[in-house]
Amino acid sequence: MTHTNWTRSLRNWIERTVPMEHLLPDTMPSYVDSYVYLFGVLTLAAFVWIIISGVILVIFGPDWWHVSAIGHFFNSTHFWSVQAFFFFMVLHLWAQFLMAAWRGGRHWTWIAGWMLFLLSILAGFTGYLSQTNFDSQWVGVQGKDAMNSVGVGGFFNLLNFGQMYGLHVFLLPMLILFLIGAHLFLVRKHGVVEPLPLDDGYGKKNRQRTAPPVPEGESHP
Repeated sequence: MTHTNWTRSLRNWIERTVPMEHLLPDTMPSYVDSYVYLFGVLTLAAFVWIIISGVILVIFGPDWWHVSAIGHFFNSTHFWSVQAFFFFMVLHLWAQFLMAAWRGGRHWTWIAGWMLFLLSILAGFTGYLSQTNFDSQWVGVQGKDAMNSVGVGGFFNLLNFGQMYGLHVFLLPMLILFLIGAHLFLVRKHGVVEPLPLDDGYGKKNRQRTAPPVPEGESHP
């Protein structure tokens, strides 16, 4: 009688889905030697700083980040990390859009990236609501009518600080971390997208630019 071994099944599935040469590659294609492929990892680096500064702010609480010089420093670090996060994420999204990054079965990688972007907007919004200052009060009061108008005010109460703070520091970061893991897993599985083929002007598309054929009796300048 054969018994199902979940550990062996999971290991075999990982080996089939993402071989080690894909999971931990030691060489990269030549086209990756471009700044456009850095936007993703810069987004990830900014997210790491968001988590580090956010954890420190959570430990000491709002009474610390509003009155302490060190608290102001970490509050500013958290704020500017968020700005860098969105800046590089938008650049990454635009770059991948212009490269048609959903090619070659990478559509789920693209969808996971867009879900990350939308969830990050929601996380940033709840961050504004968690500042415990007049800015957060103004945003909450002005935004509650918008939530009520679409029928979610009873579930997403912008004036409920505990709810917004809990979403910002726990639930949304956990979802974002899960999607980042899924996104990176899919990138490792399918590889980074290749540049779009270039049209040589004669109806053919090549990976590299080549000079057009020279008519007989002529030469290139």
